[in-house]
Amino acid sequence: MSYQVLTDSDVLRLTRMKPVIEAIERVFREQANATLVSPPRFQLETENGNLVFTAGAATETEKVIGFRVYDTYSNDHSGHEQLVSVFDSVTGVFKGVIIGNSLGALRTGAIGGAAIKAMSRSDAEKLAIIGTGIQARTQLEAAIAIRDIKRVVVYSRNDINRKKFAEEMSEKLDMDVIPMDSPKKCVEKADIIICATNSRSPVIDADWLKPGVHINTVGPKSMNGHELPIEVAGKSSVITTDSLEQLCAYSTPHFLANTPYEQNIVQLSDIITGKTPGRTSINDVTLFCSVGLSGTEVVVAHEIMNMAEK
Repeated sequence: MSYQVLTDSDVLRLTRMKPVIEAIERVFREQANATLVSPPRFQLETENGNLVFTAGAATETEKVIGFRVYDTYSNDHSGHEQLVSVFDSVTGVFKGVIIGNSLGALRTGAIGGAAIKAMSRSDAEKLAIIGTGIQARTQLEAAIAIRDIKRVVVYSRNDINRKKFAEEMSEKLDMDVIPMDSPKKCVEKADIIICATNSRSPVIDADWLKPGVHINTVGPKSMNGHELPIEVAGKSSVITTDSLEQLCAYSTPHFLANTPYEQNIVQLSDIITGKTPGRTSINDVTLFCSVGLSGTEVVVAHEIMNMAEK
């Protein structure tokens, strides 16, 4: 019996972003073709915290099935790790497991990259990031893999964090990442904006957006708190999400629920497969609301295992 056990160090050493984005695009094509099994996430709840499960199967081209599990316990104990387990969807044979937190951020970044590829202007050169955490890093890596980005600027409320992010990502990407001292200065000239914060109040103003910009929102997006103002949706010609089912399954309704814009939200898979245009003009403002499509973690884990075998 042969299977793989990989950890964060393997993921960081082996993974190249562009093939992962291509794997994510294949998942969206399976979603459009109804060969993706992608139920909403579910939780095992206890008094001190929960275990959250996301399960899925891509049965046409990828032929994998499996699950991810992570915890929501709020303590400082070591060992809070995610686990992604992969099986063959035809035979049921166990293929391996990846332990660690890097894969989840990588997968979310790759989904963001697929959205940028499908929805942003092909000549987009200027990118702005609000936020400096791990999600901001993988979203930036994915955008660089997809578009010929010439200028990257970043803002966060913490001056030390944004300078550190700029220094580290400048070195990693071999290009200048410039820290900005205000969110308006950060986004007002951007062709692509990535919001990846934990803020429960809007971090940008819709009036700052220039025509033709594409926005990815990765952070909070519920009625109880959202990092984007609802007015951004009002300016957007196209609004997408990776999973309408998941967007509507949260216990707290999403921030566009019961607004005139809720019915405008379409699946990203419809754009990737050409059913719906990602934009109709160079001046369209477009918005992608990332919620996490179940099954993508399993496919990304399988892609990394293939890289390891090679």
